[in-house]
Order: sequence, then C-alpha cells, then structure tokens
Amino acid sequence: MARPARPLLHAALAAGVAALLAACTVGPDYRRPATAMPPHWRIDTAQAAAIANPRWWEQFGDPVLNDLIDEALRGNRDLVVAAARVDQFIGVLTTTRAQFYPQIGYSAEAGRSRSSRVGAPPIPSPADPYTTLYQGALSAQWQADLFGRVRRQSEAAQAQVYATEQGRRAVVLSVVSSVAASYVTLRTLDAQLEIARATAANFAETRRIFELRFKGGVVSQVEVAQVESQYQQALAAIPELGRQIAAQENLLSILLGRDPGPIARGRPIDKLATPAIPAGLPASLLERRPDILQAEFNLVAANADIGAAKALYYPTLSLTGVLGSVSTALGDFLSGPATAWSAAAGLAGPLFTFGAIEGQVASAEAGERAALATYQQTVLGALRETNDALAGATSKREEAEAQGKRVLALRDAARLSRLRFDNGYAGYLEVLYAENELFSGELAAVRSQGEVYTELVAVYRALGGGWVDAAEAGSPQPRLGAAVPPAAAAN
Repeated sequence: MARPARPLLHAALAAGVAALLAACTVGPDYRRPATAMPPHWRIDTAQAAAIANPRWWEQFGDPVLNDLIDEALRGNRDLVVAAARVDQFIGVLTTTRAQFYPQIGYSAEAGRSRSSRVGAPPIPSPADPYTTLYQGALSAQWQADLFGRVRRQSEAAQAQVYATEQGRRAVVLSVVSSVAASYVTLRTLDAQLEIARATAANFAETRRIFELRFKGGVVSQVEVAQVESQYQQALAAIPELGRQIAAQENLLSILLGRDPGPIARGRPIDKLATPAIPAGLPASLLERRPDILQAEFNLVAANADIGAAKALYYPTLSLTGVLGSVSTALGDFLSGPATAWSAAAGLAGPLFTFGAIEGQVASAEAGERAALATYQQTVLGALRETNDALAGATSKREEAEAQGKRVLALRDAARLSRLRFDNGYAGYLEVLYAENELFSGELAAVRSQGEVYTELVAVYRALGGGWVDAAEAGSPQPRLGAAVPPAAAAN
C-alpha cells in the first residue's frame, strides 16, 4: 500500500531540488538605480497629450516629407545594420541558453586495419591479420547549473538583446528626425535661393535703368557703380546657396539609402504647418527614450556578469553518457552482444587559482560601476537635450516673429528711400543701404522660420515616445524576431 506514495515523494524531492538550485544563484539581483528627476522642465510649455505618440511629422502637412521618411525607414543602411546587430545578439542568447539542456550527439566509424605478423606480439600464421571494426554511438553530456552561472550568463545575454533592440529603435528615432530636419533645411535654402534670384533680378532692372540715366546725364558714374556693386552682391549669393542645396540633397539621399541626387519638393517653408510641442514630464524619459533604455539594459547585463563570475568559485557537476554498438562484422552491428555503453558523473571546482577568479569578479564589478555611471550620464544628457530643445523651440519662435516684423519695417524703409531718391531728396547711397538691409533681413527671416521647425523636430527627438513604435513598423526588422519587453521589465 505504500508504493503509490513513491511518485508523490519523487515529485516533492524534484521540486525541492529545483527550489534549492534556484536559491543557489549567486551574485546580486538587478534593481533599477534611484534617479533624482526634476519635477518639471525649465521651460513651461503647453501640454498636448493627444499628440505625444503619433507620426508627428505628418503634422507638417507635407505629403512629400511623409514619403521621404517612409522611404528612409525602408532603405536606410544604418537601420539594416542595427537590425542585423540585434540578430547577432539573439544568436548569442540562443547559444547561451543551450547550456541549460543536455548536448546530444552521435558518432559513426567504419575501419579496416592489418596487424604485423612479426610485431610484438606477432600474429600467428593461421590468424587473419586483417581486422574490420564498425562503431556507432549516441552521446549526451550535461552540466548542472548548480550555482546559477548559466542563468546569469543567460540573463546578461537577454539584456544585451534588449539593449541592442533599443539601439535599433534609437537609430529609427535618429533617421526620422534627421530626414525631417534635413528636409526643413532644404526648403529653407530653396526659399533663400528664390529671394536671392528675385533680388538679383530686381537689381538687374535697377542697373539697366541707371545705365540709361547715366547716358542721359541724370545720375553720376558713382551711383551706377553703387548699383553694379549691389547687383553683384546678390548674384554672389546664388552659387553658394546652390552649393548648399546640392549638399543637402546629397545628405538626404544617403539618409534615404539611395545614390546622391535630386530630392522631390513639397510645400514651401512658409506653407508648412507647425507641429505642437508633445506632452511629457522629465520622469517619462526613463520609459520613452531608447538611449536611456539601452543604457539600463546594458547595466542589467553588467550586473548579471558579476553573478556569472562569482559562480566560478563553486564546483560544477557534469553528467555524460554514451550508448552504441561495436562489432567486427556488419551483420552483428545492431545485435545485443555488440551493445556498448558508459555513464559518468564528475564534480570539479577551483582550489588554488592565484587570483584568476578574483580578477574576473573584480573586472565584472568594475564593468557594472561603469555601466551605472553611463546610465546616469545618459539620463542627465537626456534632460539637458530636452531642456535645450524646449528652450530652443520657444526662443526660435519669438525670434522668427521678430524677424518677420523687421522685414516689414525694412520693406517700408526701402520703399521710402526709393521715393526720396526719385524725388531728389536723398542720394542713392541711402537706397543702397536700405535695400541691402532688406535683402539680408529677408534671408535671416527665412532662416529663422526654418529653425523654428528644426527645433520642433529636436523636441520630438529629445522626448522620444511611442511614435518610434509606429515608425519602426516600416523599417528593417531582425530576422530572428526579437521580442522586446516593456521598459518596466528592466526593473
């Protein structure tokens, strides 16, 4: 009657051994380090929670920009590299986890040999000196993870996968932001080139009129020279702006993953819509920015490396077994008498290592301290970058408004100066100064307008957010299908 209780006893014993092995995992368990986050940003901005996570670049209202970003997400080479790097670390994780299970293999061999008749011992004359031997076996070996070395290695490898995946998401964030900012810069240069060409055409007409007036004796040669200087100044700005446009097109082409060449245009810079500033508090950066999450997962891996190194102090238990057949006749190869097997268990551990293990532990602990400092520095850098972007978005908007008002004033000044000259109340030097100031002011106003959009792009890049999830859907994915947990899984 006592025999039925034995399976329950075996199950309880197995559960106890499993619990004991789990409790024997050496090394510190990871805890997210306390990080003092400011309660708010230095710049008070309107909160717009509804637009914190969508494809924010669509708020510019330019379909061409949307198409360029989609093309970059498909073809950017940095994204291909980042996806392949994730696959590399998934391969490392798979290899590491394989140590949890027995490694099973096989071997087979067929051979024929001849022994010497005059050797030691000699083969008697009637005996056949030729021998044929057939061997085949299945082997298995397994090392019990008594003190959690493999578990810590697996934990570190898993964290490295997650860190590399966050690195890939950081590349997505960078590519989208770079394409948007580069496109804004390109449209800004386009507008400046239009201003330079229009100004040069206007000055060319003025030069023609002054040449006619000079021939009629109405104006002096000095005034003709002043007009010529003004015209050449406007012409000189055109080739430089053309060079900058070509360079910007080349930059965008590389971001798109194509050969350098022309880039399609959509809305002009003054017709782009202005995206709202996204919502978010400083503490949300810990969950939203890929670079912070990457640094934290690197810290998780470094923490696990300490346990893997400390486990080297403890013994290892290895189990091996071989089952096969050995026969001199192929017909008897699978028969019972040909069966051969062996089984062994071994226990091994360090005794005197003369600092070999201590050095590995010290190295792992130093790596953990470095990873912690890197994580803390990444958080501080994210706070600085976000505060800079928010301050830049606010100041550039104010600057653009002031530059726009300045252009209106300069236009009035240039118009009135021209009237004074035409009516003989002022020399052309006054007109020259006013129109040159207007030309410079128009270029500066367009540049400030473009910088407003560039700073808004910087805000979205600095805050991170769920929009990266929407963007990465169209980017190259790891072939092995990495599963990335929510940020809370790092705790």
